[in-house]
Amino acid sequence: MSDVILYSFRRCPYAMRARLALAASKVSCQLREVILRNKPQALLDASPKGTVPVVVLPDGQIIEESLDIMLWALTQQAAPAWLSAFSTTDQQAMLALIQENDSSFKQALDRYKYPQRHAEHDAIGAEAFAKEHRRQAAEWLQGLEQRLQRHRWLFGAEPSLADYAILPFVRQFAHTDKDWFAAQPWPALLAWLDDFLHSEIFQRVMHKYSAWEPEHTPVYFPPQA
Repeated sequence: MSDVILYSFRRCPYAMRARLALAASKVSCQLREVILRNKPQALLDASPKGTVPVVVLPDGQIIEESLDIMLWALTQQAAPAWLSAFSTTDQQAMLALIQENDSSFKQALDRYKYPQRHAEHDAIGAEAFAKEHRRQAAEWLQGLEQRLQRHRWLFGAEPSLADYAILPFVRQFAHTDKDWFAAQPWPALLAWLDDFLHSEIFQRVMHKYSAWEPEHTPVYFPPQA
């Protein structure tokens, strides 16, 4: 095996942010698109937890957390300055903000988007349950709005690891109820997300692929510009 292998699922925000870093760093991967309800045995052999993204390096090393994949990609020769252009203090703050996204915001997002999956909603009803978690998520997004009112990106005039690690989750939140989201008093956040959705890199990482089968001819990511 001489290729980097990437197991991915197009709409998963964790897989999306990994693809963003890999594409920006010009890391060529053999892409294996996964249907989560029918996970290939090769994915489970590489990572028994069975979630995406997963990267298998040519030496057999497995990277199975999306942020770790991003950080690995940013060590490659053509990596963008999503970390290196920022101070150590800012880098630490980025990782802390990403941790907030991955914990409290993601928990509220999941309960807003999929209230029927969480038994807690039975006491108050799914609609009220979803709205309460939307409110909790919105409080966190207001903090991003305040940051983005000061500068175009979360940590200044240039994009950072934090932007591309968090944007896929804000996209998922926005798509849950597009009309409600568009009506919120978050002009800077709305512009930040809109710029991302119309960016060249987003278009590149959102190509549609057929589900991978072992007998298929390898498909490479990122696609040629």
